[in-house]
Amino acid sequence: MGSIKFSICNEIFRGWDLEMIFDYVSSVGYEALEIAPFTLTDDVRKLSAEERRRIRELADSYGVRIAGLHWILVTPKGLHITHPELGVRRKTIEYIKALIEFNSDIGGKVLVVGSPEQRNVLPGVTRDEAWNYARGAFRECSLYAEEYDVIICLEPLARHLTNFINTAEEAMRIIDEVAHPNFKLILDVYSMCDEGRPIGSIIRSAKGYLAHFHANDDNKKGPGFGNVNYREVANALIEIGYSGYVSVEVFDFKPGPEYIAERSLENLRKFFRGA
Repeated sequence: MGSIKFSICNEIFRGWDLEMIFDYVSSVGYEALEIAPFTLTDDVRKLSAEERRRIRELADSYGVRIAGLHWILVTPKGLHITHPELGVRRKTIEYIKALIEFNSDIGGKVLVVGSPEQRNVLPGVTRDEAWNYARGAFRECSLYAEEYDVIICLEPLARHLTNFINTAEEAMRIIDEVAHPNFKLILDVYSMCDEGRPIGSIIRSAKGYLAHFHANDDNKKGPGFGNVNYREVANALIEIGYSGYVSVEVFDFKPGPEYIAERSLENLRKFFRGA
């Protein structure tokens, strides 16, 4: 298994408070929790220093790290990183900076930029304009993230989710143009299934870029719940020397949080131990 660590995203535990989640994921054997900010508040700027300290202390008390944040632009309403109006883009950049601060305060490392609806190329905006807007925002936010030792991770998403940055190749191109060490790549198995090329090949092409990884399957469920060859995934990650988190993120919650968490971790241990 090497230095790869396993994490899980908190939104599957709907209705659970944070202490219950930390207690459970620790008992199951996860090393970290990845947090969707909208599950805590509609605006992280509302969370006091005392509340932030409590989150960090809770994680420490259960021996669980906080991997970072994802689904970062769902709330507050009105955020959009490629919006034609400068005021909207400024509002979005300032909130990303607030998320960077919050992430650092609670002990998180990565800030995952997925949020498909908040990055879509809107009617009347050209792809080049959207690209330039995004590149400028990512550059400014990466400079800010450097001060807090946070890594912004851009997530290519499937075409049915967004019309902007759908492949690892596109994501790596804008990462090269931003050219900042605090702006990296995250890959997601479900979205990689949309690329039409072997997942192992995509992962290998991301060597030197990859800082975070979402584990799920082609059926929106946990790793090993569908048809993806996870031995290929594990082999490729180990081959490129990946040493970050493999974080379980699912989109179909019907099996229930305990079943998803326990079977996903069991599968990941099997895939990576034998890789």
